[in-house]
Formats: sequence, C-alpha cells, structure tokens
Amino acid sequence: MSFRWHSYPSPREAASACARQTQMLLEQALSGQGTATMAVSGGSTPALWFRELVDLDLDWSRIHLFWVDERAVPPTHERSNYAGAKAAFLDPSGIPSSNIHRMRAEASDLAIAAMDYEAELRDSVRLKLGGVPALDLVVLGIGDDGHTASLFPGDATLFVTDKLVAPVPAAGQREARLTLTSPVLESARATVVIVLGASKHPALERVWAASGDLRETPARVIRGCRGSVTWVIDRAAGGMG
Repeated sequence: MSFRWHSYPSPREAASACARQTQMLLEQALSGQGTATMAVSGGSTPALWFRELVDLDLDWSRIHLFWVDERAVPPTHERSNYAGAKAAFLDPSGIPSSNIHRMRAEASDLAIAAMDYEAELRDSVRLKLGGVPALDLVVLGIGDDGHTASLFPGDATLFVTDKLVAPVPAAGQREARLTLTSPVLESARATVVIVLGASKHPALERVWAASGDLRETPARVIRGCRGSVTWVIDRAAGGMG
C-alpha cells in the first residue's frame, strides 16, 4: 500500500481536490484497459464530491459505477445512497444506465440481494486480485463513530471474509443495509478517502494511529488496502480549525 494525505482549508476545496484525484485515477485506468470501475459511498460528505464530478472531462460511457453500501430503502427514498447520487451526479453527467450497477437493498431478502450483487461484481469487474474483483477506484468516507462503508463498530459484518457483499442487520435507528466487505475494499487498485468536519477528527486519529482496535474503529480496515490510498481532508477534520 502507498499512502498519502492532503489537507484543504474548506470542505468545498477538499471535495474539488477529491474530484481531481478521481479524474486522474480513472484516466489511468482508462488508458491502461479501455474501461474503468469505481465504487462510491453515500452519506453527507460525498454529496459535495458528486457535484464536483459533474464538471469533470471524463468519458462516462466507459466507466462502470458500483456502490460501496446501500440502505434497505426504495431507490427513490431520501435516505437511499443511490437516490443521492442520481440527483447530484448520475442525471447531470449522463452516464449510461447500463453502466450503473446499484445495490438492490430494497429487496425483501437481503441475503439473496447480497449474493446477486456479488455475482454482478464478479461478472462485471474483469481485474481480479487473488480471485477477488479489483475495482479501479473505491471512494470512502468515515463516520463520526469510525465506521466506513456499512461496517459499524461491534458489528460482525466487519469480520466477514467469505463473501464480497453482506447484509447488515438493522440496529436501533439504523436501517438494515448491504455493504461491500473488507476483501473487496482491500483489493481495490486505488482508494480515496474523503473526510470533512471537526466531528470526524477523533475517528480519523484512531484510524491513523499506529495501533488500535478494528472492532472499535472499523475504518482501520483501510490500513489493509493493497493499492494506493489517498486521504483528502479539510482542516477541521485534521484538527486544525
């Protein structure tokens, strides 16, 4: 793994930098193999990044889009990661519908939906690393509690290694979900992590610490990524303002 990080004065500047990094990595993949694959996350942080993606000079007809995780809600629901991406990025960019591989987490049986998405990943992502689909780019965020994707503190899904996609049970106010598992995240050729806001600083420190408890801070799974990892943060997330 190669590791680097960049800090920016504001969330908007960080999101813009994340978009430029996205463009560079996707262009590298396109030049090498003609097509590219990218998995995106949901939540409030990617919304800024999605809006920046629309202005990128990229041939979206050659880029296939996957999701890191999805909530068990209909694709038109305000809590849907897909719905957020559709409004901010998919519709304005004109990416072909055939290139959009959304998680069908609204299914009545999430275990079957997880198996279906795993099959789609295996069929659609040609590059493999140790038999695991190697996405060209995965863009992640980190929650205040230290989660990434839908790998939450104390949840057994964090330790699933025999599946590429897993259902996540509902807990408290949190919906059930689907998530990529650590083998897929760790096999990505490149990972960009965007972290914005002072509330993320304690979790970020735990992720970057030389030692720590994966069960307490699931985002430490990023430390196991075998490809390049670029952290894009704003000054507040870095504890500098």
